[in-house]
Amino acid sequence: MDLLPLSPRGETPVRALTIAGTDSGGGAGIQADSRTMAMCGVHACVAVAAVTVQNSVGVRGFHEIPAETVADQVRCVVEDIGVSAAKTGMLASTQIIEAVAQVCCEVGIGRDKEVPLVVDPVCASMHGDPLLHSDALDAIRGVLIPLATVVTPNLDEVRLITSIDVVDDASARRAAEALHALGARWVIVKGGHLRSSEKSTDLLFDGDRFLEFSTPRIETGNDHGGGDTLAAAIASALAHGRSVPEAVEFAKEWITKCLEWSYDLGHGHGPVNPLWRLHER
Repeated sequence: MDLLPLSPRGETPVRALTIAGTDSGGGAGIQADSRTMAMCGVHACVAVAAVTVQNSVGVRGFHEIPAETVADQVRCVVEDIGVSAAKTGMLASTQIIEAVAQVCCEVGIGRDKEVPLVVDPVCASMHGDPLLHSDALDAIRGVLIPLATVVTPNLDEVRLITSIDVVDDASARRAAEALHALGARWVIVKGGHLRSSEKSTDLLFDGDRFLEFSTPRIETGNDHGGGDTLAAAIASALAHGRSVPEAVEFAKEWITKCLEWSYDLGHGHGPVNPLWRLHER
């Protein structure tokens, strides 16, 4: 695996920004993003969009941060520190989505801007608990996805956004085309939740060509934070200057290793584990 470089002592690393919700259990959300970014040699800046009340068993509730506060976090970080890539996760509401889209355009983040944007259109937790108000789906489709350099929905999110149930390669391609039609430059249809397949195959589409990235399926129930970690790894690779296909290839290998190193936590699903890099020599 071609790992992303770590900065020498005293040298400022590349920076990336995650705009997302917290996870009080530490397995997903901004916590997962920050762990992966650190292990990929990236200084993680954060804009907190929501605070969740959750553990390994499920989400008990969440509190939205005021939309203007979310936007102000983005603005002040970019104005002072600067970032080379950004990603979104849980944004919770139409108001926050619209505020994030507006400030991203203002500071040069997005598909037609200098700083690439990875959109992870989080709608629900892995347990099925809602993390997005139902009336915000239109904002995901019409406001957020058109800003995406790359959009990375899981299969449940694909169904919610496109009404396409992905069950095989043909339906995955239809879903990728439907997502691309919403305005994203690149689309990933992830196969990690397609349990019937022996391999985990992610499909990448740019409107012209389909690229497939396959790895052996890792049999584990400890996959909490997997989608966040994949999107954060893509953003990290983009921050280091890799192309979108190169970033997706890296991220696919990265999340596979994180699944291999996942661990038990609490009474539910444990997290994927990017700290495996600490054991690499």
